[in-house]
Amino acid sequence: MTPIEPMELRSVAEIPDGAGWLYEPKWDGFRALAQRDGAEIELYSKAGQPLGRYFPEVVAALAALPERRYAFDGELVVPDEGALSFDALQQRIHPAASRVAMLSKKTPALYLAFDVLQYGAREFRDETLETRRAALERYAAAFGANGTLRLSPASRERADVDAWFARVGGALDGVVAKRLDAPYRATRGPDAVKVKQQRTADCVIGGFRYAANAKDRVGSLLLGLYDREGRLDYIGFCSAFATSERRALLDRLRPVEGGSGFSGAAPDAAPSRWNRGRDVDRSYVALRPELVLEVGFDQVTSGRIRHGTRPLRWRDDKPARRCTTDQLEVPGSVMALVEQNS
Repeated sequence: MTPIEPMELRSVAEIPDGAGWLYEPKWDGFRALAQRDGAEIELYSKAGQPLGRYFPEVVAALAALPERRYAFDGELVVPDEGALSFDALQQRIHPAASRVAMLSKKTPALYLAFDVLQYGAREFRDETLETRRAALERYAAAFGANGTLRLSPASRERADVDAWFARVGGALDGVVAKRLDAPYRATRGPDAVKVKQQRTADCVIGGFRYAANAKDRVGSLLLGLYDREGRLDYIGFCSAFATSERRALLDRLRPVEGGSGFSGAAPDAAPSRWNRGRDVDRSYVALRPELVLEVGFDQVTSGRIRHGTRPLRWRDDKPARRCTTDQLEVPGSVMALVEQNS
């Protein structure tokens, strides 16, 4: 089978409003296309990398469908106590078949289908989304209730998007909006957009790293939050500063140099897998925990902000001790949105 080029989404700042849009939750998982031709079943990533060997339970569920020829677009997720665990999902990508088999039982994945590109002899890529969605809802009857394959929810009502956020809060990664009259196209255009949910947290600056080969400017600020035992845990970094700001930052940081840094979880000392083989200095300058910076971020994995953060404002009015890890918690149950279609 020839892999299908997936539809690309354009990032925008605001959720579009008005008639003619279909809204979908943006899931915190792996985008995956599922394709079948007779006995052959393929599950592959947006980049075309095969995923089937890592998710045998999903392949088995796909094989159980009565139709022998189909293609779906969807998302692989791993539920964990009502939330979605990106960390558990990442752990599923493992070279050892024995561990894959164990994890498929310990942390089983779900496949959330949000589009149909082919079913039987009918091709849908040139059809409008309105037609494709109606067909997907019909075919999803074969998924069964509460199984490995699920129909991803969708709505034409903008008010439902607000209801999703009100119901699950920060547990939702964002929203996707697609034009109902648009065909399925791989190009990134105005007919399919995504809006990432942005959260904020007031963080303690526990240390900083210099810019590469430059001791006259800051490379990144190391962020911390206090846990329930009163220890300062490293939770991420902030490096989105202009060159002129990086030099000025030193004037703010110099007076609080000489602290003990992080008393709990510390920044990784070893190079990341992205930096292996390169001479990367992972040391940092420890600071007294006095400076507080409000930052914007998207997702958290294993107690750490997954990507870099955006600086918003200095909080000279807030005591560092009031910056606690509960700011990263998401009380909402995102699986409630999945279950509403069951």
